[in-house]
Amino acid sequence: MNPKQAPVPAVMNCWFYLIGLVLVVSGAFFSITGGQLIALGGSWYFLSAGVLMLISGVLFFMRRTAGAWLYVLVFLGTLVWALLDAGLEFWPLVSRLMFNGVLLFAVVVSIPMLRRLQGKPELRGPAYGFSLVTLGCLVATVALMFKPHMPFEASGQLPLQAVNPQQEQKNWDNYGNTPGGSRFVALDQITRDNVKDLKVAWTYRTGDIPQSDGNGAEDQLTPLQVGDKLFLCTPHNNVIAVNADTGKELWKNEINAKSSVWMRCRGLAYFDASKPLVQPDANNATPVPAAQVASGAACMRRILMNTIDARLIALDADTGEFCPDFGKDGQVDLLAGLGDAKDPSYVLTSAPTLAGTTVVVGGRVADNVSTDMPGGVIRGFDVITGAMRWAFDPGAQDPNKTLEAGETYARSSPNSWAAMSYDPQSNTVFIPMGSSSVDLWGANRTELDHKYATSVLAVDGTTGKEKWTYQTVHNDLWDFDLPMQPSLIDFPGKNGKTTPAVVIGTKAGQIYVLDRATGKPLTEVKEVPVKRSNIPNEQYSDTQPRSVGMPQIGAQTLTESDMWGATPFDQVMCRIAFKSMRYEGLYTAPGTDLSLSFPGSLGGMNWGSISTDPVNDYIFVNDMRLGLWIQMVKADPQSTAVNTGGESVNTGMGVVPMKGTPYAVNKNRFMSALGVPCQKPPFGTLTAIDMKTRKIVWQAPVGTVEDTGPLGIRMRLPIPVGLPTLGGTLSTQGGLVFIAGTQDYYLRAFDSSTGKEVWKARLPVGSQGGPISYKSPKTGKQYVVISAGGARQSPDRGDYVIAYSLDK
Repeated sequence: MNPKQAPVPAVMNCWFYLIGLVLVVSGAFFSITGGQLIALGGSWYFLSAGVLMLISGVLFFMRRTAGAWLYVLVFLGTLVWALLDAGLEFWPLVSRLMFNGVLLFAVVVSIPMLRRLQGKPELRGPAYGFSLVTLGCLVATVALMFKPHMPFEASGQLPLQAVNPQQEQKNWDNYGNTPGGSRFVALDQITRDNVKDLKVAWTYRTGDIPQSDGNGAEDQLTPLQVGDKLFLCTPHNNVIAVNADTGKELWKNEINAKSSVWMRCRGLAYFDASKPLVQPDANNATPVPAAQVASGAACMRRILMNTIDARLIALDADTGEFCPDFGKDGQVDLLAGLGDAKDPSYVLTSAPTLAGTTVVVGGRVADNVSTDMPGGVIRGFDVITGAMRWAFDPGAQDPNKTLEAGETYARSSPNSWAAMSYDPQSNTVFIPMGSSSVDLWGANRTELDHKYATSVLAVDGTTGKEKWTYQTVHNDLWDFDLPMQPSLIDFPGKNGKTTPAVVIGTKAGQIYVLDRATGKPLTEVKEVPVKRSNIPNEQYSDTQPRSVGMPQIGAQTLTESDMWGATPFDQVMCRIAFKSMRYEGLYTAPGTDLSLSFPGSLGGMNWGSISTDPVNDYIFVNDMRLGLWIQMVKADPQSTAVNTGGESVNTGMGVVPMKGTPYAVNKNRFMSALGVPCQKPPFGTLTAIDMKTRKIVWQAPVGTVEDTGPLGIRMRLPIPVGLPTLGGTLSTQGGLVFIAGTQDYYLRAFDSSTGKEVWKARLPVGSQGGPISYKSPKTGKQYVVISAGGARQSPDRGDYVIAYSLDK
């Protein structure tokens, strides 16, 4: 030390030791983990940077200027590596550079002090100038975190087209608005230009708060609207009618159904016997049977609902009373013919489908529980009497065979838990099918399992006879059951003509467009080679379909460079986890080693379904991007752990015994130690696809970390990183797409032609509900309604139904 120099202040000593400590600890961590990563064949960066940071930290302890210069070189090397590894993508660069940038500022601002101690010129001007530039870059980066970083942006707005009065929507009287699940409203009072003025019109509290103990009480409602009434159902199957203009309760029937898991009501069906029947006009279509209610009798208009304890219920839409002519006192037992179907092995999880005068229901069979489970029979019931008209048993050689006394439907057959669609013109029901039980092991699967599992099945609405089936996954070992209501559209062809089509998204991130009459793909589907795993006697398929003629959403093949973290610390751990697993892209088959499935069994796309825009031939798809690691574990005969079907819907993870197979399965979400998905953002998006070009028009991240964050800690910052979405969308002729369904507590509206967020409203709790819109026949006001009972991973729960309208 220069003897003329004053002693080093204690605060300066502490500053040097603090920087040195951060550098040494960080360097040691990166050296150790970087070595592990190299041993797995990964990047050399972390070991190289870690060793140099360690040396830099030691030099800081010694108060040597060389320690600062060395770290400057480390940062410059990190900058070059980050650009080579991540390109110019914002969030990947933040993960690689933000922590190092903060450390760079602290190091460079220390240079004048270090040089003073060594009796050298302090270089204050260059050092502080560089520090200010670094600080400016950090501040700019933080500011950019609050802006969406969109993979695709639209080039310009489409003109709004006024609604033809003859085509204006009158009612939202089906789960997906139309029988074909359009989720589009021909209303334009609320537009992209005035949506900023949307305000709360009324709020209703159902009184049924879905308090979840981890076993799945959730609000996932899409209401119905008919005339001046709005019909609601709650997680415990209470049914409520409220005034569509005021939210005032008109009647309530408290069913209070209960199940061990999956307590929810996603929607209802509605039938009006006073309206003339729509008969099919397609060639060779089966007529719709008549349905009559005596004049003046109850239940001329009726609400149909599945319950979580396996009943089909009919209620008078005017009074809420049970329909006396339906089943026994208004109820039909859906456990009939299933054999052993103890709660919660069989649960109804989607709204019934009205096919003319036939009410069609499927049912969810618990995943990965046992090879001996209830079957996935689909049944059609007379909407007036509740008498069963037909059954389709996918496990029987004659799927429409009538059961004899004492017989049951085939066990453990493919099931349909998601909502179905109906085409009145052809009297056809389109059914999304899941896999047979158990989901991740298929050595015992039959020829019929292979035919119907993970397929779109089309059956006659009156007879239940099969028309066609189209499979989206062969021998599904990933729990990629079709999770959503198929959407019926008029598919535009290159010759200017349209073809009636079925569009459906999958958990595997695929979108299929099928001819409605034949089930043949209307866009290119390739059978791509896939690798087998090592499970004995497994019936591996050597190819799997990929819908290459449509955009594949969130189904990219991950690389090590796609690994992400809120900091470089969890990023390197995600890299190690990624390189430790067997991963061969989409359809990586589970084995006794640790393998990665991306997207995992949650999606991709899930039950919220697609919304459509027939005016512009757009569809809107929301997704989640969550990987799943899987390992098949030899079953322990002495184990007392038996899965009864009560798997927690909020986790569904860990070791799950699969009774009747040689294996249990250990699985969990591919997340960092901070509870953040390991791959780069976005983790959930909203995508617009032009069906004329089959190209993405725009794609926007949906959701912020305001109400969530690392380790589940609410960040309370509206950073639009894009979170997993679970819930549906609504599109309107006013040029808008509405969506809730994120981890933050908002209902949002996007410009349907550009993807720009143009409005959002803060909700009291999160929502997984499907938004609807309607125009009041009394006041002429257009409303947007959302049910808000709580987001999937949030502890906050509520019982809100909220309507928005313009101030008029």
